[in-house]
Amino acid sequence: MTVEVTLSIIKPDAVHKNYIGEIISRFEKDGLRVAALKMLVFSRQQFLGIYGGHEGRPYFEDLTAFMASGPSVVMVLESEQAVARNRAIMGHTNPKLAAPGTIRADLGTATNRNAVHGSDSTETAQREIACLFSSEEIRTLGG
Repeated sequence: MTVEVTLSIIKPDAVHKNYIGEIISRFEKDGLRVAALKMLVFSRQQFLGIYGGHEGRPYFEDLTAFMASGPSVVMVLESEQAVARNRAIMGHTNPKLAAPGTIRADLGTATNRNAVHGSDSTETAQREIACLFSSEEIRTLGG
């Protein structure tokens, strides 16, 4: 199997509640390796690079305000099938529909306050990672 990278974001709600360590631990326990990590408050350009595809949807302005409301932790995660593994650990976008034991079921409070974001494909991951990290900031072992 091929080693992949994916983007993961610990959103402002989870950062505010001091869930950073718990969330990173869940990824690492499932075999994902942190290849890059930093804390930031999203600029408009960075936000649009990640969430611009949602522009025009009813929740877009709330999402914009929420992601600018405080710091997020952004990470590049690496493993075999990193995208699928990350998405399985996160759970359904709506925490009420997420499987027990997933991050969103345990730590999210609503669809628009669900603690984490993860890339939905390897192509999206490459684009999202490039919005937030330079190649010099990423230290992968494989892939």
